[in-house]
This record gives sequence, structure tokens and C-alpha cells, in this order.
Amino acid sequence: MTTLFDNDMLEADVHNEHVDYQNPLLRLKIWQIHAPRRTFAEPQAVGRWHYHKEVEFLAMVEGGLGIQTKHDSRLLQAGDVHLFGSSQLHRTRHEGVETLSYIVCQFDLGQHFDESTMPYLHYFSEARRPLGHLNYMFRDDPEVQRQAYGLIMDIFQETQTKGKGYELAISAAIRRLLLLLIRNDTRELLHGADNLELMRLQPALDYVDEHLSEKIAIEQACAVLNLSYHYFIKYFKKVMGLSFVDYVNYKRIKKAERLLLTQDISIMELGEAVGIPNMAQFYKLFKRHNNCSPKEFKLRMRAEQ
Repeated sequence: MTTLFDNDMLEADVHNEHVDYQNPLLRLKIWQIHAPRRTFAEPQAVGRWHYHKEVEFLAMVEGGLGIQTKHDSRLLQAGDVHLFGSSQLHRTRHEGVETLSYIVCQFDLGQHFDESTMPYLHYFSEARRPLGHLNYMFRDDPEVQRQAYGLIMDIFQETQTKGKGYELAISAAIRRLLLLLIRNDTRELLHGADNLELMRLQPALDYVDEHLSEKIAIEQACAVLNLSYHYFIKYFKKVMGLSFVDYVNYKRIKKAERLLLTQDISIMELGEAVGIPNMAQFYKLFKRHNNCSPKEFKLRMRAEQ
């Protein structure tokens, strides 16, 4: 472990950072940080300890950046890539006097998985270990780091130009970035469900799809698979990477998003159509998934279009 910082951290100094997404559907924020050349007399500015639920990739363009987590510190230079896991404490510092430039890419992992790829979400759940442990790939394999760097820069360029279909390009690049990690994890830190487990769970997933507009009880899904309640909830989370209740809510909000963008429907009708007739609960769940109200979501998407 390389020591670049003083090991000081006070609870009052820790900041829970709110990420304002540049696109509510992509749940993404990516931007370039540029700091001019310093003089030796200028003190090195150390960033505040902070965390956020989004994963974060750094791609170094120029200069040196010191990064520190709770257990490690590292010096990043041009061409380097680094990953911070969800809610991982970290801070940064401009190292040296040269001009500093780097890309920060933050996104909500869950937003980039659909029904067909949802089981892979469990690979990145951090239930076993922080995603920050995957940085060994970038240090050990220059080709993996080069490809990751290229994908991050592609995402950045797409957000700058916003050409036709740029959302598709960004979503594809993020998935390729995650695939790069899965396929090059030589230490096998990432684990997920196999096809047999998914096939066993499929009737319960079909049941959810067919009854989204109704009240769905866990006991009903258990009965579909003829499993006990306690075994089912553990098995579902093991295979899907999230709880049954969270999965149902995810499906409900995804359906609500589609209806908002394709139909002229009131918020009350929308809540009933996705099985959440309680307006307070619907607003709460929608905001949890999108960081905005249904009305704000619709306005933002119209503005994007």
C-alpha cells in the first residue's frame, strides 16, 4: 500500500454526495475535471471524504491524481483507470505541479440491467466484497485498462455531442464495460447465478409480469414454485441479486416509466396500472428510482427528445 495522504478521517468530514443525473433514464453523470499547473508554493488541495450509491470510474487524461479509500491509496497517471464501488468512501488530491485532467463517470448500476440481464446484477452486488477490489485488473493487464479507458471516453464523447441515438450508444458502452470486468476477472471475485437456477425461478418471474397491476404477495410466488417462504426469499436474492420485493417494485416503476412516455395518463391512473394505488407510496418509489417525480421525469424526457 502506498501512503499518499495523512490517515485522518472524522465522521463530520464525510459527505454523502447526491449525484444529479444528466439523463434520468440513463442514471448517469460524466464530466471532465481540469486543474491548471500549480506552483510549488501552492498547497495541494485534498478533496473531502465522500461517498455515493453510484459506482464511479476515473479515467486519467493528464497529470497525477492521488486517490484514497478507507484501506488503500494510489497514484493515478495518464491512461490509468480506477473504479470506486457503490457507497465506497474516497477522496482525491492533485499530485505534483503539472496540469491535471481526468474524466469522472458515475452511474447507477441497476439502471443498466433489464429482465434478460438482471441475474448479472448479482455479480456487482458487493455482497461478498467491494467492487474496488476489481482494480487489480487495470494494474495487472494493460489491455484491459486500455479497453476500459476507451469505453469511458466513448461515453464522455457521446454525452458531449448527443448525436441521434446517443442513449443507445452510452447504454451499450456501459454494458461492454461491465462485460469487460466479468470476462477478465481472473481472480473470480465476481459470481452470479447459473442458467439452471434461472430456469427454476422463471415461473415466479412470469407470475410477476402477469400480475403487475395487482397486489402481489410473496406467498403467491412461493406457491408457484412450491417453495417455503423463508427458502424462497433467500433463493430469489441469491439468484437475482436483489430481494423479491425490490424486484417487483423495480418492474412496477419500469412499467410506469414506459406508460408515462407512451400514453396520456393521469398519475392516479398510472399508480393503479402498475399495482401501486396508494399515491404517497407510488411517489416515494418513483422518486427512489428516478430522483424526481413522475411529472418531472416526463418533462425531462421531453426536453431530452
